[in-house]
Amino acid sequence: MTPPPILDFQHVSHFAGQKALLSDVTWQIRPGEHWVLLGPNGAGKTTLLRIACGYVWPNGGGQVLRDGQDRVDLGALRRNIGWLTSQLATQIPPGEIVRATVLSGRFAQFGLKRLPGLTIDPADEREADTLLAEIGCTQFADRTFGTLSQGEQQKVLIARAYMARRKLLILDEPCAGLDPAARESFLEAIDRLARQPSGPSLIFVTHHVEEIVPSFTQALLLREGKVLRSGETQQIVDAGMLSTLYGRQVGQLNRHGGRFWLSW
Repeated sequence: MTPPPILDFQHVSHFAGQKALLSDVTWQIRPGEHWVLLGPNGAGKTTLLRIACGYVWPNGGGQVLRDGQDRVDLGALRRNIGWLTSQLATQIPPGEIVRATVLSGRFAQFGLKRLPGLTIDPADEREADTLLAEIGCTQFADRTFGTLSQGEQQKVLIARAYMARRKLLILDEPCAGLDPAARESFLEAIDRLARQPSGPSLIFVTHHVEEIVPSFTQALLLREGKVLRSGETQQIVDAGMLSTLYGRQVGQLNRHGGRFWLSW
């Protein structure tokens, strides 16, 4: 039997006072799908994600199903959905060993605390080392988190999120502040992890189409709280659609190596 969508937005609307932040949004994320979420500032992206995580509820109508269920345990929901932002690094103790930072994801801790009754299985340690290897950070395993560059910290936080074994992981502008080399290294790591069949579904939030790696095969384009287009990334992301999305004429959109390269 086909499993239900992880998230199923059905005609969702949400208001702040008289202002519509989302209007009649319908969107499904199925297990194994990886989505890119594009839209200008004020498009409603954050509101959409806050509803997905159960921090706010649609107050203008519609319904959100999670794993086919209308009513959910909020604690269980948030353990199944991770939200990674560039600010998350500030919550990690700078003196913590990187391997411990990755392991802390398994126990939903910021700073690994070996509390009474908490047992770290050797299999967990092996998995942490495997994830660090997957993202190209084996050499950092025994360093402290605070000695890493911003890009290296972001990659370690991705490994930490994977240790949590979530169903869905939201990457909210994770490349913000990274220099071009660090950004490319980070995106390569994301692309490798996204190709793992046992990993979570991903939502990648960005303003930059150059950051869309090939594994993000689905795209949602959001403008003024409404779905402009939704579907296969290679089908719906084009110069005309981006011009409409951002309200400015795109000069040229090129495709190379499964990536988009944009000029205005």
